[in-house]
Amino acid sequence: MRQVVLDTETTGLDWKNGDRVIEIGCVELLNRTITGRHYHTYINPERAISAEARAVHGLDGDFLADKRVFAAIAQEFEDFVRDAELVIHNAPFDIGFLINELKLAGLPVIRELEGGNVIDTLALAREQNPGKKASLDALCERFGVSNAHRTLHGALLDAELLAEVYLAMTRGQESLMMVLEEEQGADTGTSFGLGTERPALKVLRASNEELAAHDAVLADIAGKAEGRCLWLAPSLPLEGGGTPKA
Repeated sequence: MRQVVLDTETTGLDWKNGDRVIEIGCVELLNRTITGRHYHTYINPERAISAEARAVHGLDGDFLADKRVFAAIAQEFEDFVRDAELVIHNAPFDIGFLINELKLAGLPVIRELEGGNVIDTLALAREQNPGKKASLDALCERFGVSNAHRTLHGALLDAELLAEVYLAMTRGQESLMMVLEEEQGADTGTSFGLGTERPALKVLRASNEELAAHDAVLADIAGKAEGRCLWLAPSLPLEGGGTPKA
C-alpha cells in the first residue's frame, strides 16, 4: 500500500481571492513505513505574499523570484503522487489550492486529488478526540512526536511530522492489518482464515431425567393446543387401527 503525506504553503488563505501555492512537500509511505523518498519544491507564485502568510512560513517574494512556476513542476509532482492514497491535514485547503493551480496552468486535474482517495487527518483527529485541539502542533504533543526543530511552517517539514503523527493515530489499524495478512498468508484450506485442524467438539447429551422433563413439557403443550404441538410429529392412523407414538 503506497501513501503520500502532502503539505503546501501558500501566499494567503483563499485561492478564490487569487492566492497561490508557493511550496509543496511530500513524504512517501509504503506499507505504513516511511521510505525516505520525498518530493519538495518551491514555486514562484507570480504575485505578492501576504504579511500574515510570511509570518507563518517565512517565505518572501525575493526568495521565490527565481523559482519555477507551477506549470513547470506539475508533471513531476503528478509523477510522485500517482496511484497513491494522499494523507493531508485539512485536506480541502490543500486540494482546493492544487486543483486551482492546475486549472490556471491549463492542465487536467490530477486524478488522485479528486478521486476521493484522500485521508484528512484533521477530520480523523476530531473524530477520535471530539472537542480537543487538532492542529498539527497539538497532535505532535498528543502522540509524542518531537517538533522542537519547527520554528516556522514548511511544507516538507510539516509533511514529515504529519507522517509520524498519522502512523501514531492509526496504529490500531496497523495491528489489525497484520492479523489479516497473517490469516491470508496461512495455508488454511478455507476462505475464512480458519485452520484445517480443529479441536474435537465435546458433545453433551441429555440425561434420562432431562429427556423425561422435555417430553412432559411437549405433552402439556399438546394438551393445551388440542394436539397441535409444532414440536411433535402429527398423529397418523395405523393400518389395523390405533395411532403411532409421537
